[in-house]
Amino acid sequence: METLWNKGIETPREVTRFTVGNDPLWDLRLAPYDVQGSVAHVKMLGKTGLLSPEETGLLVTGLETVLQKIRRGELVIGQGAEDIHSLVELELSRDLGDLGKKIHAGRSRNDQVMTDIHLYLKDVCKDMARQTETLFDCLLEQSERYKEVLMPGYTHERPAMPSSFGLWMGAYAEILTDDIYQLTAAFLHCDQNPLGSAAGYGNSFPLDREETTRLMGFGTLKYNSIAAQMSRGRTERSLAFAMASVAGTLNKLAADCCLFSGPDYGFMDFPESLTTGSSIMPHKKNPDVWELVRARCNVIEGLPNQITLVCTNLTHGYHRDFQMIKDLLFPAIDSLFECLGMTVLMISQMRVNQAIFEDERYDLLFTVESVNRLVLEGVPFRDAYRRVAGSLRDGSYKVQKNIKHTHTGSIGDPANEKIREKMEQALSRILNKD
Repeated sequence: METLWNKGIETPREVTRFTVGNDPLWDLRLAPYDVQGSVAHVKMLGKTGLLSPEETGLLVTGLETVLQKIRRGELVIGQGAEDIHSLVELELSRDLGDLGKKIHAGRSRNDQVMTDIHLYLKDVCKDMARQTETLFDCLLEQSERYKEVLMPGYTHERPAMPSSFGLWMGAYAEILTDDIYQLTAAFLHCDQNPLGSAAGYGNSFPLDREETTRLMGFGTLKYNSIAAQMSRGRTERSLAFAMASVAGTLNKLAADCCLFSGPDYGFMDFPESLTTGSSIMPHKKNPDVWELVRARCNVIEGLPNQITLVCTNLTHGYHRDFQMIKDLLFPAIDSLFECLGMTVLMISQMRVNQAIFEDERYDLLFTVESVNRLVLEGVPFRDAYRRVAGSLRDGSYKVQKNIKHTHTGSIGDPANEKIREKMEQALSRILNKD
């Protein structure tokens, strides 16, 4: 295998295996973005006169050919090249000779890999926003469908007050807007162009970094070359926090569904095809999907701390430690997308029990309504509270289940349209919606 930094000294195979790690796998994910960055870099070199128009045209065409090979799965890292950067240069050199070697002028693998990661994570943010929006739409659709159906609300894991399925599912929809706010922050971290910072200190070529920023569609530059290098790890951690936020929402929803779909609660059910059975208990309908969503999301919520620890105690500038972040972040991205997809499937198939409050065990949830009814009749709140509490003690309490909530965000007005407007505004910065 030829390394870009080879000085004629043979490296033991075990050292190569150890230092390369899983990069050949993850670099294939970054391959299209490496070509995108290389095309922008070549065009910029042509604009500044470092490449002739003919050379620029040949290199851009050559890079487009490399991209087609990548998309067809024809290129493999490790057979003559140590990473995607050397592979692209090797492919160009095979076709164009020494001209292919000119693409590395004015950049380092340090700013190349950062550019690849920034471009890739920008797309991850957009795809994650779209899939979160799909779940949001599913939750609001179910919220509207069942907004008249009451369910118990809980505090301290004890029945507390009447709630509704509309309010419960609408709550998770609105919380997803907070997750999009976090994702927007991550997107803005990624939307800065590090290309041209080279190994962290720029170089003597007359680079036009504003041009590569424009060509790759970045919102702005990471201006200071050292700051660009210091963003390695910080950018990935920013996305990890956003992912942990989404995962926290899915985790809580999964925990609710595990509990409330069980026979002891019976608030909802899911098709038997979406549950699993037991090898010895014929009656079992286990919520394995929800349990695995819950567990996977617990793992993802630990991701920011893992990335933080990898980057702890590192001085400014590049360190090989950063390579480990791919092993942490990339599989977590795949896992979160799978969890989002499974959550949409489960929520879309949810079947709601519309007769929960026919069970007398939930009669006491209406005591607050009784207190409020007395207050509306002119009884001071504290006196009304004591009167209802006394009726509970002496057994004279009579439940009245007719309730009327009117304020914004209540059972009577879950404000789903306002929540939808909030989500559309939250998504606009990432998805450029009007």
